[in-house]
Amino acid sequence: MAGCFSFTASHDRCYRFSFSNTGLKSTTTGLGNTTIMHCWVPKSHKPNKPSLLLLHGMGANAMWQWNEFISQLTRRFNIYVPDLLFFGEAHTSKPNRTESFQAQCVAALMEAHCARRMNVVGVSYGGFVGGESGESCVLLCWGLFGR
Repeated sequence: MAGCFSFTASHDRCYRFSFSNTGLKSTTTGLGNTTIMHCWVPKSHKPNKPSLLLLHGMGANAMWQWNEFISQLTRRFNIYVPDLLFFGEAHTSKPNRTESFQAQCVAALMEAHCARRMNVVGVSYGGFVGGESGESCVLLCWGLFGR
């Protein structure tokens, strides 16, 4: 009953509907005994589209970070949107808390979904994790101070 009046729960429901409406489905994948990763993946992978991995920054979960962009991006890409560990529905009991460990878990998750080659976009903390997960990395930064 409390979820009926919760701002967060009502937004989560809206975001879930939005993600599902754009052709994504919610999945949970176990990586060994102690790590669970949650990810939004294409309901049907389109081989003619490139794959795009969206890594969120600090916040509630991936849906809150990417909802504004998801409908435009799913038109051109096979989209993969994981919750990083300790956000949303992803968790582990392993003691490792590094960006490298996050990147290893994301790589294992993508391998489990047969998504081996993809473009990566990361915001804030997701940029740190994304930088650990690829063969090469391009970092773009908008200046914090005026010209």
